[in-house]
Amino acid sequence: MEVLERMTAIRSGFCIEEVPQEAGFVIFGASGDLTSRKLLPALFSLYRRHLLPSGFFVLGCARTPMSDASFRGRMRDALGKSAAESPQTQVSAFLERCFYHAGDYQDPRFYAGLTTRLAALDRQFLRERNHVFYLATPPGLYRAIIEQLDSSGLASQGKDCCSDTARFIIEKPFGRDLASAMDLGEALRRVFAESQIYRIDHYLGKETVQNILLFRFANSIFEPIWNRRYIDSVQITVAESLGIEHRAGYFEQAGLLRDMFQNHLLQMLALVTMEPPCSFDGDRVRDEKVKLLRSIRPLQASAGPWVRGQYAAGSLDGQPVPGYREEPGVDPHSRVETYVAAKLLIDNWRWEEVPFYLRAGKRLERKTSTITVRFKSVPHSMFVPLTPEDLSPNTLTFQVQPEEGISLQFQAKHPGPKLCMDQLSMRFQYSEVLEDGLPEAYERLLLDCLLGDQTLFIRHDDLQVSWALITPLLEAWEAAGDSPEAGSLYPYSAGSWGPQAADELLARDGRSWAQPPALPKKTDRP
Repeated sequence: MEVLERMTAIRSGFCIEEVPQEAGFVIFGASGDLTSRKLLPALFSLYRRHLLPSGFFVLGCARTPMSDASFRGRMRDALGKSAAESPQTQVSAFLERCFYHAGDYQDPRFYAGLTTRLAALDRQFLRERNHVFYLATPPGLYRAIIEQLDSSGLASQGKDCCSDTARFIIEKPFGRDLASAMDLGEALRRVFAESQIYRIDHYLGKETVQNILLFRFANSIFEPIWNRRYIDSVQITVAESLGIEHRAGYFEQAGLLRDMFQNHLLQMLALVTMEPPCSFDGDRVRDEKVKLLRSIRPLQASAGPWVRGQYAAGSLDGQPVPGYREEPGVDPHSRVETYVAAKLLIDNWRWEEVPFYLRAGKRLERKTSTITVRFKSVPHSMFVPLTPEDLSPNTLTFQVQPEEGISLQFQAKHPGPKLCMDQLSMRFQYSEVLEDGLPEAYERLLLDCLLGDQTLFIRHDDLQVSWALITPLLEAWEAAGDSPEAGSLYPYSAGSWGPQAADELLARDGRSWAQPPALPKKTDRP
């Protein structure tokens, strides 16, 4: 009954959104870029859409000295266009719920003051103590904050309490290899139950990524052909036109394989290939993802079907850009990869011998993230003199960013001669049906956390399997250093689609990379 009373129905077909219980949102790293660029704007958008409870507050924590008023001023600037387009009374009402607490994350006195501050805010805004702790800090601070939350008693409502109202959100990277990821996981689970830990991969909050499950399991026409009998291959591309920006310190330690493959690409692969869960429950969905990840054939470091590259100087949008080794803070002899392509195989009945081609890179021609499902060619052509090879196979594309949508390519008759065939495309694009645009991924993820829904978050066994898959490759690269056993590090020009070796990876199988679709721009409505 309580759930029904808290439910806000917004129906167009079946569209239901729920308002969470009262909560205090505590952000560690509140003076940083993630808070101002993503977290506060996402919370404000939820507030504008009446999806935050009447009882809520935001307490930002960081080392930078700042008053509540100064923090609110910075957050007002961060809201930017959203604040300008909203009634100022609404903006002010939201910002009045934002507070700030400064101090050293490793100092027990900081947490003593935080305890006092939270108690006062709880009395002012909440009927029951209910906190969400968000770590938007560098990974090196994770363990100290976790331990101090435990020793200060701020986490005591979690593991030892009968309810799981205290929640803990943590940003990637979740470790840098299998051992460190498991070590961090143990530190987390000593303080919080797994049901209270929310590991964020923001790609899982994107509408098109969420749509994969509904597309597959809410339609009867696709799932019967979603297998090795009908699907020839699957490609997943995550391309960025940006370089490393000001993250040389992080990227020199991480590299592309850690930064993109271990999380974004493997998560999308799991959603595309997993078996149907018995329900849309968070753990049932994540059970099937883990089963799928366990079925991926291990990568062989010595002779595996993978390519790694590093961008050299080139041009983007007609402007010259430096190579990776010329970026500030990068070792001029660095062998860190900024591009990885790989061919993966899944050892189960559904996908046996179907190749999955994954690639991700920085300083590529343009920003795009796509999932391309290529179906098998027709076995026989009745349209003489056309052969089966003359008929382009059906292709289904999920465009994850920047223009989110889905397209299906198929053969159809072109007006004119009796035998005149052409490839057409049916397209759905979110921007053409939503006047207000798509919600940001963080809006979905923050709301789900407040609701206690872990479907779109990473579970510890999921993390363990994905790290176990790529750690042998990472160790082999690092152990070999500059020797031939480390494998080639192929240069590619900034502004290209990556090294030629990545094209050859597919060419050996008689295939080629799909060109990212150019979905139409949103048109003005009459």
